[in-house]
Amino acid sequence: MGSILPLLEQAQNATRSIKALADEGKQQLLRDLAARLLLHTDEIIRENRKDLDKMPDTDPKKDRLLLNKERIASLAASLEDIALLPDPANQVLSEKKLENGLRVRKLTVPLGVVGVIYESRPNVTVDVAALCLRSGNACVLRGGTDAFHTNQCLVALIKETLQESGADPNAVQLLPTDRNLINEMLTAVKYIDILIPRGSQQLIDFVRENSRVPVIETGAGVCHTYVESTADLDKASKIVTNAKVSRPSVCNALDTVLVDAAVASPFLSLLAPSLAAYNVEIFADETAYGILKAGGYPQLVAAQPEDFGREFLDFKCSVKVVKDAEEALEHIRRYSSKHSEAIISNNTALSDRFLQEVDAAAVYVNASTRFTDGGVFGLGAEIGISTQKLHARGPFALEKLVTEKWVVYGDGQVR
Repeated sequence: MGSILPLLEQAQNATRSIKALADEGKQQLLRDLAARLLLHTDEIIRENRKDLDKMPDTDPKKDRLLLNKERIASLAASLEDIALLPDPANQVLSEKKLENGLRVRKLTVPLGVVGVIYESRPNVTVDVAALCLRSGNACVLRGGTDAFHTNQCLVALIKETLQESGADPNAVQLLPTDRNLINEMLTAVKYIDILIPRGSQQLIDFVRENSRVPVIETGAGVCHTYVESTADLDKASKIVTNAKVSRPSVCNALDTVLVDAAVASPFLSLLAPSLAAYNVEIFADETAYGILKAGGYPQLVAAQPEDFGREFLDFKCSVKVVKDAEEALEHIRRYSSKHSEAIISNNTALSDRFLQEVDAAAVYVNASTRFTDGGVFGLGAEIGISTQKLHARGPFALEKLVTEKWVVYGDGQVR
């Protein structure tokens, strides 16, 4: 394909069709799409298998790529949830009458065309399309080559649903995966209103450094859990294990355990069997290495400096013993990607300090970082977890897919 500009122009033109849909129409559109996904489950799985077969089993992204009956059913349920959420567009934020008689109103309006660049996860295709359509936006999707067949299948089903609803099917566009065309997307300021990279830190850095379109950063998560000296160690072990192993390939999974020296030996001895059951490879600092080595931990590596601040996306984590909360907070300040951070503690004052001082999109006390998710937070779904501070932070979901517009009513006033 010589240029993606025709596809981008079609998406921009389609925004009029989506904006014109009544609220009930957008809700029904998502319900129809949910039904279509369930009806075509076998077809989606067949196309997904073509992509899975190209990826080695050792690749940690393979779990992200997988779509099975349970995950497709979950996607359909998410569409139903999004349909029930209030439309964030066309809401009156403020209204007043000026002394000169002008009536000034501030409204929420759709962003326009939302561009998303992402890797591996075909569920993002459905989530982004649903969130954009529900909020009156069009979207252009640039998925990775590893999910090519799955994404093609999903977007075809979305377009069929749009067509049957009477809306413009060009409101959702799947762009080619040709790397030579990526810069055209990054510089398409005439057609794309906002660009969201979702994937590795390398992808996010590339988009941020090369895009002329405004960027919302999402995806990379270097997540810490700090086990403080007053923690319930049994509870801490369960939380850390869940945060690491429940789904290690996602951005809210734990990467580094920080543990107070006062409880390091009993805690790591308690944690070790739980992580060993999942063959978690531990990159341990000198003190943690000694404790775990003495306990016979099977998958143990002496940590190098680069193992801290590292997003593992696999059954791997780093462990560091700290002397106190000051050292733990300093470590997090240095290495956090500002995604999700947790403290396990029964010290209320220290927990409150942790919540106040730690600069992250989501901060937890006595809970797993795995809860950082738009669906879990009651937002239906998310495009990603924003780790920046402008426009949106945390789950970038339906409520953030709008901007503001001032509407002014006059009767001949001049200035």
